Amino acid sequence: MDFDSFLLNVTQLPMSADKKEWTCVKSEQGPDLKLFTARFDHMLNPRNQVTEKMIILASPDSVNVVPLTKTGEIIFVHQYRFGTRTYTLELPGGIVDPGEEHGVAAVRELQEETGYTTSSWEYLGKIGSNPVFMDSYVHHWLAKDVELTHETSLDDGEDVEWVALPIDEVKRRLLDGSFQHPHAVNALLRFFGPQLLGL
Repeated sequence: MDFDSFLLNVTQLPMSADKKEWTCVKSEQGPDLKLFTARFDHMLNPRNQVTEKMIILASPDSVNVVPLTKTGEIIFVHQYRFGTRTYTLELPGGIVDPGEEHGVAAVRELQEETGYTTSSWEYLGKIGSNPVFMDSYVHHWLAKDVELTHETSLDDGEDVEWVALPIDEVKRRLLDGSFQHPHAVNALLRFFGPQLLGL
């Protein structure tokens, strides 16, 4: 069994045939929060017919890149995260611009944040940003044989430095829980999946 087949089997859990859908009774626009637009959906629970007001953060999709060099290193970015007020070591990535394909965004974000480029790309799949209250997805890409060809081009709110780590070191840090950004963890699990599962 290959890794994609494995993921398909473990993610398709059986569901009751008579499971009813939640119904959106009405939606109200909330405040603009720069990266997100808040929305309040009044959802009718099919189990008990009670309507609950739910908050949804609407935003564009984003991308995450696993940049692999010819010498077997993965390029990470070290940057400050305002939510936890800590520096994190994570993969390059960012928000997909309006009208932009997520594959194009992956190329752009890798170059802007690290200066690395390549012509060899492989799509690793997507995952919900946070399905609890967000409507967007994170698209994971593998960039093979990346090379440093440009200067970084950072936004005003960014202060990013790139770091190259050997694959074995990345795997060790992944397994010991060193990486704290969930999108980086998910992308690395997709990259290392076949090895970790012995497929």
